[in-house]
Amino acid sequence: MNRATLSLAAAVTALAAVTGFAALTTPGTDSGTAAAAKAPTRLPVERSSLLCPAPSNSEVAETVYTSFTPAGGARGAGTGEAAGRAELKPSAATSDATTADPGKANTPKKAPAADKPVLTVTQPGRPVSAEADGGDAPALVGAASGRLAPGWTTQQTTKVPAGGGRGMLGVSCTAPDTDFWFPGASTVAQRADYVHLTNPDDTATVVDIELFGPGGALKSQVTDGVTVPARSDVPVLLSTLTADPAAEDVTVHVTTRSGRVGAVVRSADEKLGSDWLAASADPAGSLVLPGIPADATSVRLVAYAPGEDDAELSIRLAGPTGTITPAAAESLHVKSGMTAAVDLQDVTRGEAGSLLLTPLRKGRATPVVAALRVVRGKGDDQEVAFIPATGPVGERATVADNRAKGTTLSLTAPAEDAEVKVTASAGTEGGTPATTTYKIKSGTTLAVTPPVPAGLKGSYALTVETVSGGPVHAARTLAEPDDGLPMFTVQTLADDRGTVEVPVAGQDLSVLDD
Repeated sequence: MNRATLSLAAAVTALAAVTGFAALTTPGTDSGTAAAAKAPTRLPVERSSLLCPAPSNSEVAETVYTSFTPAGGARGAGTGEAAGRAELKPSAATSDATTADPGKANTPKKAPAADKPVLTVTQPGRPVSAEADGGDAPALVGAASGRLAPGWTTQQTTKVPAGGGRGMLGVSCTAPDTDFWFPGASTVAQRADYVHLTNPDDTATVVDIELFGPGGALKSQVTDGVTVPARSDVPVLLSTLTADPAAEDVTVHVTTRSGRVGAVVRSADEKLGSDWLAASADPAGSLVLPGIPADATSVRLVAYAPGEDDAELSIRLAGPTGTITPAAAESLHVKSGMTAAVDLQDVTRGEAGSLLLTPLRKGRATPVVAALRVVRGKGDDQEVAFIPATGPVGERATVADNRAKGTTLSLTAPAEDAEVKVTASAGTEGGTPATTTYKIKSGTTLAVTPPVPAGLKGSYALTVETVSGGPVHAARTLAEPDDGLPMFTVQTLADDRGTVEVPVAGQDLSVLDD
């Protein structure tokens, strides 16, 4: 009798380290005796992927890319000293946003002159940056490996000083996925909202885009989906996808039939400027939307219930001293399959805050997605940004491209007191890291000017780590006034998932051969 032994522990560990996630279930036996198993261990991910959309079609656009991996490896995962590299390259092609045909494989607008990295990170703890001007800057696709993979993040910040797309547009480049929700989009005439689809892989993929307005699903003019060629970026104008009357509040649902994409919505308003609308957190009964600026002059909440049940949401504002119910709206009823919205006006009234959405009635938690449209300024001098619902920072979260002036960090503890450690990295061109610890009381939002590296040159990254207490939600506001315009952008911070829990089998699986 020959005995061949398979090392299940080694196989699962390798899978988890590469993909960032893995699961192992040990079935029960008839005798009720379960296989002995060791406690799971946490290992750093060994590969991460990021996608950045084509930044703008404006010839006067100025874009800065900043890429960073936190120093010290992933917490609780050892030193992570394996060699690695993190780089972003131009996509193979970008389709023309004005002529992209959702039902066809779109004709490339251009191809980059060379497949050279735009950004390369070679050392944890020190960000790198690059610049691109004009409307021909391509989408970027990239990967990080080894010790540079855990927590790798890239920020794309674009400034358009004039024209229909004017504004400060910021977005954290995203990992590829198969399912995205974007409440807060629009198909009205004064808005030009494009959903950018970036395919990182070597084969084409087909993407379905559904639009839901206040009356339910908008009739689609696209039956065959949107074809996204290999390693390409396709911007699709939302108003071309439906013949239904224009809707001010629209929820966009992006799914892939095969493969994966990066997805984000670029919104340009004739009166309010432009910015990126990132995807909302997955549908949930309770949501947190952190980081409403203290001087917001208009805040609009947009929510959608994707399930079969209506949602009754309680609306609360977590401010510096506690949680209050806004005078403009105490609750929001969201019908199943329909988009609902409410104007909260100047809800913060001079004090930064975060919106908390919870079930109006206990035991009636209906999953929803949500986002805020936030406006600063008045009259002709107004600027817009979007804040999607986001998960907690977890063990660690990072945002890059912070400046010595104009950076505000908002920290919200919705349920319990909490303490976090905030580390400012070295600068892109020099500087010494700095660290500060903050305590956040339950039900409040703490808005601070974060630590700045000593001797800072260039921009820097901020890393938030949970020290103790309950979950903390965070957002970074970057403000840079320009000729009277209060230009700004807000990015939320979510757990970087730099480690993965890997089950370790207590015994080998054996195959017996007669």
